[in-house]
Amino acid sequence: MPGPNPIPSFGKVLVVGGCGFLGAHIVSLILKRHPQSQVAVLDLRTTSNRHASPSVSYHDGDITDASAMQALFTQIKPDVVFHTASPHFDAPSKIHDKVNVEGTDILIKAAQDSGVKAFVYTSSASLVIDASMTVVNADETWPLITGAAQPEYYTTTKAFAETAVLAANRTPSSFLTCAIRPSGIFGEGDVQLLPPMLSACRKGQNKFQVGANTNLSDFTYVENVVYGHLLAAQALLQTHAMLPTIPLDSERVDGEPFFITNGQPVYFWDFARAVWHAAGDRKTLRDIWVLDRDFAMAVGTILENACWLLGKKPNINRKQVRYSTMDRYYNIDKARKRLGYAPLVSLDEGIKRGVEALLEKERREGEKKAQ
Repeated sequence: MPGPNPIPSFGKVLVVGGCGFLGAHIVSLILKRHPQSQVAVLDLRTTSNRHASPSVSYHDGDITDASAMQALFTQIKPDVVFHTASPHFDAPSKIHDKVNVEGTDILIKAAQDSGVKAFVYTSSASLVIDASMTVVNADETWPLITGAAQPEYYTTTKAFAETAVLAANRTPSSFLTCAIRPSGIFGEGDVQLLPPMLSACRKGQNKFQVGANTNLSDFTYVENVVYGHLLAAQALLQTHAMLPTIPLDSERVDGEPFFITNGQPVYFWDFARAVWHAAGDRKTLRDIWVLDRDFAMAVGTILENACWLLGKKPNINRKQVRYSTMDRYYNIDKARKRLGYAPLVSLDEGIKRGVEALLEKERREGEKKAQ
């Protein structure tokens, strides 16, 4: 099992999706904590989030192109693969199928054929959410929800991909896999959580709250998610070094999924207000209008239909209402015990860093436009 000191090198590492939000942070933390590693980044386009380090190489490629992936894996011969690539949540269903399911199958085959030792897949905590939209202290024994029972088709395809990754464990016996299930990732470079919240604040939507704010949610600072990935890779490599010995079930990492969060469930609107406060908002609870959930759902339905006719995007929709009023938090005891995981950065500090980075990015972009 992982010790207190990280191994100095992962050997040759391939970060799939390494120019994306999470992938780029994985590259950063590998360079910091495992500096003797050689890192290759694979992405559809490798023009953003690049690291100016002689230890990092960049490779443009499509994970749905089987022959290209076989050639790349043969060239790099990675010891460790981090598979973070995934289409945008709102992409068409056929794209989710092609990238999340077909692309993952292609990567697994290329990894098996090229002698990869450790394969860490970035899954999703949403795999256990069903139509009830209630997740309270969920752990890894909860069943995966797919098909008609799963509210989001994207999540169904992530579940299929995770299942394929874990089923491939020890096929061959030297190929070890696991899955990391993060919840609500945010931080520097985030494009899906902090920017929309900041935009809502600037539109004056921060004076509204949907529901009574009694629902707990897990949000996870990106460096903590990355740390979970690196601990998983370290554990798989240590298990690989002990082959053919198989760890006890209570200690095993290979073939297993792990929820990774900040371990600090927070009321949803408290998180939003913390983000707004970090951005300079100083509204008090006296300034907030509380909207009944059912009323907000009705408004969301009307706005969705009206904006669809006009070809516009509504300021509020039913999905936003559901996710801002549901309980969604997870138990990370398994990651604590088997990976030795503990969050590196608190929720408050993560919010501070993420918002500061976003405001700085906006400042730089504003200066460029002004020139």
